[in-house]
Formats: sequence, structure tokens, C-alpha cells
Amino acid sequence: MKKSLLSIAVAGLLLTGCQTTSQQSELEGVNNTKKAAVQNVQTPLDFGSENITLEQAMADPDWISRSPEDAYWGADSNTIYFDQKQVGNQLRDTFSINSKGTLPVSLSNLHKIGSDEAIYSSDGKFQAYTFQDNIFVKKVATQEVKQLTRTSAKEEIIQFMLSGELAFKVGHTIFSVDVTTGLTKELVKINKGNKPVGTQEPSTYIAKEQHKLIDYVALTHKNALDTETRQANIESENNSIANQQLYIGEGYELVESSISPKGDKLIVVVSKAHMVSQETKKDIMPNYIGQDGNIDPVQARSRVADNKPVEVEVRYFDLKTGEQKDIGFETLPGFDEDVLADVKRENAQEKGETYKSKKSPRSIKLMLDWYWTQSPIQWNTKGDQVALMFKAWDNKDRWIATLDFDKGELEPQHRLHDKAWVNYAYNDFGWLNNEDTLFFLSEETGYSHLYVKPIDGKAKQLTSGKFVVSEPKLTRDNSKFFFKANVDHPGIYEIYTVDVNTKEKSAITDLNGLTDYSLSPDESKVLLKHSKIMMPTELYVADAKPNAQPKRLTNTVSDEFLNKKLIAPKIVAVPSSHTDAPIYAKVYYPADYTPGETGKKRKAVIFNHGAGYLQNSHMGWSVYFREFMFHSLLASEGYVVMDMDYRASKGYGRDWRTAIYRQMGTPEIQDLADGVKWMSEHANVDAGSVGTYGGSYGGFMTFMALFTQPELFQAGAALRPVTDWAYYNDPYTSNILNRPDVDPIAYKRSSPIYFAEGLNKPLLINAPMIDDNVFFQDVVRLVQRFIELEKENFETAIYPVEPHGFVQPSSWLDEYRRIYKLFKENL
Repeated sequence: MKKSLLSIAVAGLLLTGCQTTSQQSELEGVNNTKKAAVQNVQTPLDFGSENITLEQAMADPDWISRSPEDAYWGADSNTIYFDQKQVGNQLRDTFSINSKGTLPVSLSNLHKIGSDEAIYSSDGKFQAYTFQDNIFVKKVATQEVKQLTRTSAKEEIIQFMLSGELAFKVGHTIFSVDVTTGLTKELVKINKGNKPVGTQEPSTYIAKEQHKLIDYVALTHKNALDTETRQANIESENNSIANQQLYIGEGYELVESSISPKGDKLIVVVSKAHMVSQETKKDIMPNYIGQDGNIDPVQARSRVADNKPVEVEVRYFDLKTGEQKDIGFETLPGFDEDVLADVKRENAQEKGETYKSKKSPRSIKLMLDWYWTQSPIQWNTKGDQVALMFKAWDNKDRWIATLDFDKGELEPQHRLHDKAWVNYAYNDFGWLNNEDTLFFLSEETGYSHLYVKPIDGKAKQLTSGKFVVSEPKLTRDNSKFFFKANVDHPGIYEIYTVDVNTKEKSAITDLNGLTDYSLSPDESKVLLKHSKIMMPTELYVADAKPNAQPKRLTNTVSDEFLNKKLIAPKIVAVPSSHTDAPIYAKVYYPADYTPGETGKKRKAVIFNHGAGYLQNSHMGWSVYFREFMFHSLLASEGYVVMDMDYRASKGYGRDWRTAIYRQMGTPEIQDLADGVKWMSEHANVDAGSVGTYGGSYGGFMTFMALFTQPELFQAGAALRPVTDWAYYNDPYTSNILNRPDVDPIAYKRSSPIYFAEGLNKPLLINAPMIDDNVFFQDVVRLVQRFIELEKENFETAIYPVEPHGFVQPSSWLDEYRRIYKLFKENL
């Protein structure tokens, strides 16, 4: 499709990141300490001439852009692969980009192109990856591909061994395969239950007499012993036999296993079976629109109120000697501290009881959270040191420890303690290459920063400042780390390097938006995934050096989208009444707004983003792109729309994240009140004509605002909302509110259902019925509470076929028509 001049002009702006002086406008309200740093930040421009309609905004997003997905480097460091959605369905096609241009990859060649999870041998000669659960290896120099397995099993690559062989798992069995000959060996098989005892000598009187009296019994017993002895001799004397069989014991489940690059050591982590089963306990969610016409009882996640402590046991196996050692947690600092003493004391007093603090071993498990996919067991290059990352069940501690193999003890390397909760993000860790030095991320200063630590020395902080470091990538020569950070402004993410020795930081990109990266295998280039507020994600490539000039690779935004008349939000810093830091927010000014205007006051809407721990007031393309268009539509009709990164949002450091500890719905609503005040003082808004809405966590916030500060908003819409946190999942909720059996005060303080009597303004509740994240039950219970309270000013819309994230355009349209009508009628 031929691009319009507008498309070409916008593409030019994206390439250079520049605008003319007359187009520039510094971010409103940015505090003085940031002004110098963000002087090059560009305020996005309105564009297009054709008005957006609600029907178009809620349509299938294919009309906007089919942005590149899952982009990664090929082994040659010159080819980039990415997926793109097909028009009108959910299938994806794969494309390659190199000097020959952008070309489709045929289905017959998908096994040859590698993977975004590919690994490389230490000498860089081989790339290994899986395709359709089979293992392939590629010679980097010649791009020759060899298939190493062809089975129906799920094969997962672990690592290249020091021998050059490739280790992989099938279930609980670890294999190695020679990448040249293809010979596959079983290194060790981990079995459930106890080791078979073999043929036993008769021990009872009757058994002994039976062997004496009946020759057949005695002969059968002798033959069995002879067979077992012969098999044992074969296994000990013949090196072609796989004979490493380990047993984790009756009543245990395997949690994680990891073999050393030498192949001589194995770490096995287990948990008691009843703990695993209760942690994975499922609830039932009825699907009323089943494929066969019947109600389908779909299994869904368990509730935080159902979960009990889970802990693990660590075992070390010497695969050469067969020696096993059980590793305890006694050497971890704080392993037995009563970190919840104050919480337990407060809850005891609430019940008229007295709580006496006492030390007791805490439940500890591997850092295997829902948010984090890296293995919590990391071996050094030589395979003679291993580091493990643990987390306390109470969420207050994260430990990194190495293992003294001779003593069978953990040696603490780092403890991250948080009185609220240890973040489930920013937990990357590992080893420097060919050194006994660890690297890790930690929020101990209040922001996620990068550290290195020799195992027998002190930690050194490589980055510092009021910004968040993520996605560290170490170069092969250990000279520097690449990383992503929001150094210049909380809403601008660029790519940087830091020198491991000097701690000198250098900027690779200056694109003024939202940027992710991946480093090419030869470390010469970076693949960039970049977006701006008004433009979806596109691919760029740049040299991996300071102040690189990126080259744009894709242009997937449609002319139809570019021609829509959309109002670009401006990012402002709203002063907070409760903290020294401002509350960053997007503001959509009306199309006819004049700065400093007076006279007739404006209506306004505040949107509350979901997830709680999510950032939406950034300079990149938002996951809330439909809401972006809806807000632009409202602004075109005279509304002021604000989208706040209230306390609990991501990107602003530890204190901002944990402000909601044990009081969800209090700091956030205080921030919304500051937002209303700012709009009334700076955007000519009538403070008595403001509505609010949001989904998921944003729906919860709508409830808390209308229930606890009923005069703040004149109407609200709560979409797929949480009403009682005791019914939500454990991994998310237990961090913020502890658990109901320990801290019921926090749940009553934070759950809207306990404040339902405060509703006195119009409320719309939109509830998907097959939501396996926030159950439909949440809405059902609150509606019954409203009925019993004889509330009249609420209505509920249900969506029978929708999950937590709506899929059908018809559902999106119905939902937002109702929200639009709510604000039109009540503001």
C-alpha cells in the first residue's frame, strides 16, 4: 500500500527523533532537577484530519498496525527475524531482514532460523535452539544446520558443557548430545519415590524356613541375586551404560534441577508433594457459553486465602562419587527472624489478644515467581561454583548464596530485605565469564541498580541514581554491561552501557520514547524495538556504541491510522500532597483548549491503569491503545482526560512501589485527588464535573474512590474489577497484603466490598464472565452486597464470552459505549 506524504513525514520524525523549534514543548510541571536532563524530550504532535469514532477505536487493531513481534538476531549477527500477525486472524508469519531486504520465511524453513532463546557455545562456533520441541544446532561460520533430536517428547536445552556437548532435559532426565556425531547420552535420571531395595535376604522365621525347605525358593532367590550382581558389575565396568539413577524420596516433588557444565555435580531442589499440590490448587470458573451447549466447569487459579506455606529442600549430588548432601538454610542471614512480628501484633490486638515474637525457621523457596523466568540456579563458567537465589514465603527477603560443596553449606553472598515486599521484577543475576564474581540487580538503594561481587569480596555498585536499571547483558570480555534504564525522565527508556571497572555510563540510544533491545551474537550491533506515544512499535538497528544512529527497519503503521485526528497527550508532573516526588500523568487537552483559558469550566475524566505495578505515563506506545483513542475522542469533545501513574506504579523506584503496602486503595486515591486539584487549577476543570474509570486494578481503584471519597468523582466505571483481595491470586496479593490468615486487617482495609455503603454516585460495573484472573464471582458478591444495602445508583453489564482481556471488538464497543454514556449523562 502506497504511503501518504503524512506517513513519510512521520516516519522521518521517528528516524531522527527531532522536531522543529516551533514544535518543541518541554514537559509540563517537570521539576527543576529534571529540566536540563529532558531538554531534548519532544512533546508528541497531534496529527490526522479524519475524526476518530468509537466504532473505529474499538475495532480489531489490525487497522492500526501489525507491529513486528518476537524479533531476534540470527546466528550470523546480520539477519533479524520477526513475526507479524496475519490480517483477520490470529496466525503469525515469520520474516527475515538482512542486506537482501525483508523476506518471508517459508514454513518449511522455520527450523533453520534459530530462536530468541538460542544459546551459544563458549567459543561462539555453535548456536543451539529448539523448534517444535526438537533440538537443532547451527555452525555459525557456515550456517549449516543439523537436527539432533526428532521425537515427540518436549526437549529443553540447558547449556553447552565444557566438553562441547549440549545438555538438555526431557522431563526429569538430563541428557547430553555430541553436536558433531549426534551421539546422545543419559547423564542422570531423577526419579520420584525411593530407590528400589532389590532382592533381600529372608528375615523372618517363616521366610528363613521356606528357603531351607524348598529348593525352588532358594534357587530363585540365588538367581535374582546373581542377576543383580552381574548388572551392577556391567554398570561399573562398562562406560557405555547409563547408570546415574537418583531418587528424591517418597512424598516429594521435583521443583528444579541443574547440572554443572563439567557434568560432575547436580543440584536438585524438591518440595513436599502436599505443598506443591496446595500451591497449584485450582478453583472452578463456569463457562456458560461452552462449545457443546453445556456449562463448562473450567479450572482456574487458586485464591490467596487458600494457600499455605511452601518451602523447598536443596540436595547436592556428586555424580562421580554418588555422594549426596542435604543443604540447610541455617547459614542464610535472617532465616529464622520473625519479620512479621509487628503485623501479627497489630492483628492480635485487634482481636484482644497478645502476640509474643519468637524466632523460628522461615519457609524458604527458590525465586521462581510468575513474573520471572530466569533459572534461580546459576553455574560459573568452569562449573566449580554455583549460585542459587531464594525467596522467603513471607516475601520479605531475597537471598543469593553460593554452595560450599565440601561442607555442604550455603555461603551467603547477598541479602535483600524489604519491610514491605521484595520486588518480583529486577532479579537478574549470574556470573562474570571465567571469574568467581557474581552480578545482580538490587533495589536496596530504592531503585533497581546493577552490582558485581567477588564471592570472597564486597559488592560494588555499578550504577546509581533515581532511575531503574533492567535487562543487564554482559559482554564476553567482561568489560561492560548493556542495560535499559529511564535515566533522563521516568517515562523515557533508552539503552546504555556501564564499564565494569570504571563505572562510567554511556548512552547508546537517544530516541526519546520506549526502547527495548537485544545484543547481536557478535556484540557489534543492537536490535531496537522502539515506540512513541503516537506510534506503535517498530524495529531499528544500531551499532553497539555510544550515540549510535539507529536505522529504521520496519514501517507497519497504516495510512488509515495516520489519517485519524488524534490528540497527543502531554506528560505532566502533578505535585503530590503526600510525598516529595510528583505524580507523573498523561493529560489530553481538549482540541479547542487555550493555555491559561478562563470562563466556562471543563468536564474531566481520570483513567486508572490496571496491574497496579505498571507504568503508563511514558513516552512510548501504550498497551492501552484503545483507551488512548477513546481519550482522544473525549478530548475532541471538550473533556480534559488524565491518566496517572499513581503510587504503586512501575518505573519510579521502591518507595513508590511499596507505598500501598497493607493499604491498597488509600495512597492511589489520594493521588487521584491531587490530580483533580491540579486539573481544576491548571486546566480550567470544574472539580465537581470529574468522572473516573479503569479496568482490573483500575476497576478496583474506581470502587475505592467512589466508596471512600464519594464526593471526589461524579460517576465511575469499574471494568473486570477486584472487590475482595482475599479472592485474588497468591503470588501478586500476598506481596502487598501478606496473607489473610496472618493479616486480615490489611485485607479489610484494602477490599472495596467492606466500603460498599459509601456509594452515592452513579456506578457502572462491566464484568467478563470467563475471567480466569479476576473471577466473575467478585462482581456477583459485590452486587449482592449492594442489593442488601438497598443501593439504587449502580448497573452491571456482563460479557459472557470474554476473559480478563477482552477479545471481541463487539464487546469492546459495547463496553465503551456504556462508559461514554455514563460520562455524558452524569458529568
